[in-house]
Amino acid sequence: MRADAQLLRPQPRQIDMPLLCAVLALALLGFVMVSSASLQIAETRLGSPFHYALRHGFYLAAAALTGVLVYLLVPVDRLEKVRVFALPCAVFVLLLVFIPGLGRSVNGSLRWIALPGMTVQTSEIAKICFVVYLAGYVSLRRQELLGTWKGFLIPLGVLGAMALLLLAQPDFGATVVMGTACMGMLFLAGVPARRFFLLAGGVLALGALIAVAQPYRVARLMSFLDPWADQYGSGYQLTQSLIAFGRGHWFGVGLGNSVQKLFYLPEAHTDFVYAVMAEELGLLGNLTMMALFALVIYRVFRIGGRLEHRGWFFQAQVVYGIGFIVATQALINLGVNMGVLPTKGLTLPFISYGGSSLLVSAAMVALVLRAGSDLQRYEGRERGRMRA
Repeated sequence: MRADAQLLRPQPRQIDMPLLCAVLALALLGFVMVSSASLQIAETRLGSPFHYALRHGFYLAAAALTGVLVYLLVPVDRLEKVRVFALPCAVFVLLLVFIPGLGRSVNGSLRWIALPGMTVQTSEIAKICFVVYLAGYVSLRRQELLGTWKGFLIPLGVLGAMALLLLAQPDFGATVVMGTACMGMLFLAGVPARRFFLLAGGVLALGALIAVAQPYRVARLMSFLDPWADQYGSGYQLTQSLIAFGRGHWFGVGLGNSVQKLFYLPEAHTDFVYAVMAEELGLLGNLTMMALFALVIYRVFRIGGRLEHRGWFFQAQVVYGIGFIVATQALINLGVNMGVLPTKGLTLPFISYGGSSLLVSAAMVALVLRAGSDLQRYEGRERGRMRA
């Protein structure tokens, strides 16, 4: 960012209101649906029907505070100055889960670290750290990236190392999200498309190898292809999700009236909250949620395009990376719930229950809003100078 733009202070009136309002609407919808989906399971397991609803409300408040602090205190250009720490930070947090007593295993996956009052999914932090690293690499070594294979392969090698750490947990979903963000950022940076085509065969072969390397992934693939063949075994979660969609029809069965959340659909308030939403709010409610996500993604990439047009390549790449993370994670979660993608353990941004997901999502949105606000103020000053 230009030096004179760094001196400007953020102002609320310069926030991208369509983006902010869409995110707030999704967060409010998520609170309603998590509350509805978790009542019975919380009462049965914990004796308090509002346990998860209250915790989710606390996470939302913490996420809102995080977003405000990031917006006010973290200009995106400052991240460029500390970009050298981003990659070591990503590696460090991914390694924390392997420390005995600190890492926490859930359903056979070692993806969380236990902190007082909450658990943190380390891949959420690693995603944004990797985006900051890659944005710095693209902005500083743009000519080498575009002109040589070496410049192109270096970030792919870093991505491969990160993928190995994620797959060791294992977390295949986060690997896909991070890989998509990397490919998208490099493509928007101007890397020739032919390079991606040349790598496509190897990537597909590697992805197929990873998919069949673990028995649970094979089971997920088989249940995805024909969930009804083992509807009480490996295909149980998907068949129950599809039943929820079928019961929802056009307008849903009504808020709070879902049957599938009554211990039929596992993870009803986390990974499969969208299925409960489909049952209770129907097609109309789900199309509304999709429209909100489409608005969020559009506004994020619009801000990124304006930043790139101004010549602020680092800020643009950070915004692009955040856009790809949100879009990819949302599409995967929706696809899994609707049965068009194999089951992945990914939350729906701003909607699903989970503290670390909400906090990181709020921080990412705040960075996008701050980048857009800085650009708007800078352009306003430029126009003022031209009139003077």
